[in-house]
Amino acid sequence: MRPARTQPRGVLRRNLDTANLRYGRYLPAPEHAHYIEHYWFVGWDLRGQAPQLQETMPHPNVHVVVDPAGSGAFGVHSGRFVCELAGVGRVFGIKFRPGGFRPFLGRPVSTIANRSVRIGDVFGADGDAYEREVLACDDVERCVALATRLVDAHRPAPDPGVARIAAIVDEIAANRELTTAERLAAHCGVGLRALQRRFGDYVGASPKWVINRYRLHEAIERLAAGAAVDWTQLALDLGYFDQAHFNRDFKKLVGRSPGEFARAEGA
Repeated sequence: MRPARTQPRGVLRRNLDTANLRYGRYLPAPEHAHYIEHYWFVGWDLRGQAPQLQETMPHPNVHVVVDPAGSGAFGVHSGRFVCELAGVGRVFGIKFRPGGFRPFLGRPVSTIANRSVRIGDVFGADGDAYEREVLACDDVERCVALATRLVDAHRPAPDPGVARIAAIVDEIAANRELTTAERLAAHCGVGLRALQRRFGDYVGASPKWVINRYRLHEAIERLAAGAAVDWTQLALDLGYFDQAHFNRDFKKLVGRSPGEFARAEGA
């Protein structure tokens, strides 16, 4: 079991008391890396303590989650994810690469956007058994082994579309110059309509949405670093016409203005 070394992005509550929280991310087997980004685990014991609010920004990924409060395969969610941690609990998830869930689902990923389906609806009886076993398991390594077995048993035929869409999404994340869907389509050498259809089919969100989310992820990381910010320049760097537009988008998604977030969460 190999821990993922990259730092998680999109965390909106940076100042949580982590003394009684456990969190880990683990890489998949090499033969599954085409589809899966990583496995993840969160556990907490907050008995006798105040609940903690966890908030994260959405990513263009599908998660298959086993949670006593409600398991399922969760499509791309357009809003921020908010969860109150209280008492004792643990959650285990499989984070699929952008596009990686399409061959398992067998239909456009846009059909589960902003909602979830039962794990058994995707993986049949094996999915139901997997959910029961993970709910009864308190060993992370065993949970990873169970997830690996499930994915291996249902590994689909090779789909070159998965690699193509994942490469495009990786390019969006890495290339700050890609600030519009039109610019992305030209960069990829495809028509805008074709790109939009491909994203709806494999990612479950539009290219415009994915670009906007990655640019806001970048803004959050800059603000959380605690450095002095030129707000107008930051907005322009992220592809906004002006600071007001950036402020509106940021507050709508994060729930706080950029300045409020920087003051509360900055290093």
